[in-house]
Amino acid sequence: KKEIMSTCAVSDTGSESASVDCLIAALASQEASQNSSTDVFYHIFCASLVFFMQAGFAMLCAGSVRAKNAKNIMLKNLLDACGAALGFFALGWGFAYGGEDPKTKTFIGDFDFFLHENQSGHHAFFFQFAFAATAATIVAGTIAERCTMVAYLCYSTLLTAFVYPVVVHAVWSKSGFLSAFNNDPVFDVGVVDFAGSGVVHMTGGCSALIAAIVLGPRMGRFFDEQGKVLDTPTEMPGHSTSLQMLGTFILWTGWYGFNPGSTLGITYGGAAEIASLSAVTTTIAAASGCVTALGFRYFCSDSLARQYDLTAAMNGCLGGLVAITAGCSVVQPWAAVPIGAIAGLVYIGCSNLLIKLRIDDTVDAVPVHFANGMWGLIAVGLFTDPTLKSAAYGGTGAGLFYGEGKLLGAEICCILFIIGWVTAIMLPF
Repeated sequence: KKEIMSTCAVSDTGSESASVDCLIAALASQEASQNSSTDVFYHIFCASLVFFMQAGFAMLCAGSVRAKNAKNIMLKNLLDACGAALGFFALGWGFAYGGEDPKTKTFIGDFDFFLHENQSGHHAFFFQFAFAATAATIVAGTIAERCTMVAYLCYSTLLTAFVYPVVVHAVWSKSGFLSAFNNDPVFDVGVVDFAGSGVVHMTGGCSALIAAIVLGPRMGRFFDEQGKVLDTPTEMPGHSTSLQMLGTFILWTGWYGFNPGSTLGITYGGAAEIASLSAVTTTIAAASGCVTALGFRYFCSDSLARQYDLTAAMNGCLGGLVAITAGCSVVQPWAAVPIGAIAGLVYIGCSNLLIKLRIDDTVDAVPVHFANGMWGLIAVGLFTDPTLKSAAYGGTGAGLFYGEGKLLGAEICCILFIIGWVTAIMLPF
C-alpha cells in the first residue's frame, strides 16, 4: 500500500485527478494479481483432491481382489500415476491442448510437448494430469488378477499419452471439433461435459471393457478346468470390505475437486456459484445412486435370502458420481436426484449384463464408469437448464426437457466418437 501511495503521490507539478487515476490503476493491477494467485491456488488444491482419488482407487481395488493379489494391484495403481505423469508430460498435454485456436478445428494438438512453451501455466498441466491419471486407473480394477505388469504399464501409458488426450482435445480444447468453446460449435451448442463423464470416465471405462474382453475371465470364474461353461459363475469376493468402503469415501471426497474444480478458477464472475452448485448436485447424485442400487438389489433378490448388498451400495454411489460429472454445473439440484437414481439402475443392469456375457470385471468398473459415463452425457442432453448452461458455458442450448434437442444430438455424437476412437486404437493394441 505504501508503495502504491508513494508511486501515485501528487507532485508539485502534478494534478490531483492524475494521481487518483494512477491509484485506481495500481489497485486494479494489484487485485488482478491477487485474483490470479487465488485461482492458481484453487487449481492446485482441487487437482490435489483429484490426485488423492488415486488412493481411493488403490484401496477399492485392493479390497476387491483376493489377498494374494493385493500387492500386485497396489503396484499397478502406483505405476498408473507414474506412467500418466511421464506420458502426459511428454506427449499428452501437447496432443490435448497444444496450439488451440477457437477459430479453427483440429483433430489433435501439435504444440507444447514436454511443456516446452508452458503456454497455459504449470498449474493447468498439473490439474489436467490428475484427470489423465484417473482415466488410466479405471482400467486397473477391471483386469485385476490376470494381467502382466509390463503389458498393463504399456496399455496404461498409451491411454494417457495418446488415446485420452485426443478425446480431451475434441471436447475441451478450443480447437476441438466437438468443443463448446470453439467459435463454430457442433450443432451450434457443442458438447457439454463439464468435468468428464465422457472424456475421463467413458474413455477409461471403454478401455477397460476392451481389455477385459481381450484377456478373458479369471480362471474358474465362468469356466471349469476343462473349459466348460459353469452353470453358475463362481463368486470371487474381495478380501476386505473395509478397504472397499474406505476407497469409496476417498473417491467421493476427491470428486469435490473433480467437479467444482472444473470451473478452472474461483474469482471470475459467477465461478463461486457454479462451483457451489456443482458440489450440491454431486452430493445429491451420489446419495441417490447409492440408495437406488441398494434398494433395487434388495427388493429384486429372493425374498428368502434377502440381504443388503454393500457392494451394490458403494458402486451405486460411484455410478451416481460418474453420471453427474458431465452436467453438475448445468442441471438444477432436483435433476441430480433422477440422474443419480437412474445411474444406480444402470450400474445394476450393466453389471448383470456383463455376467451374462461372461465378461469378467473384477471391480465392476465398466458399469460404473463406462455405462454411467454414457448415461451422464445423455442426462446433460435431457436435463440441462438454459440459464445455468449460459452461466457455465455462455451461449445458448438446453436439454430436451426444456424444449431443445440440439444439445442431446451433440452429446450422442460425443458418445459415438469416444467409443469409436478408443476401440480403434486400444483393441488392436
